[in-house]
Amino acid sequence: MKIVIASDFTDTPGGRNIVDGPFSGEEFREKFLVPALNQALSTQQKLVIDLNNLYGYPVGFLEEAFGGLRLYFSPEEILNTLDFKLDDDIEVIDTIIEFIKSSDRDNPRMVYKNK
Repeated sequence: MKIVIASDFTDTPGGRNIVDGPFSGEEFREKFLVPALNQALSTQQKLVIDLNNLYGYPVGFLEEAFGGLRLYFSPEEILNTLDFKLDDDIEVIDTIIEFIKSSDRDNPRMVYKNK
């Protein structure tokens, strides 16, 4: 399974939340990541996220899209299922992994919606 953000969603990611404008991290998470991650988990497949060919990597977008997955899944489920593809600036992948790991489990916002 694979999501190519540039062609499946947008090559110009926006801000954190839907209210911030088009192509937000929240929109990407809800429309693409959560359904695809659920499918990958149920079929025991990896989900590759292709980050190539984007015009920037807004921090709010990355944190909301990937860190926000903690609303639905444990960090272990996310990190064991997702693989990232990025040909340059691989520090972006490290940043995403930190967002997934560091989402505060005690934060009331981080209550699993489907568990």
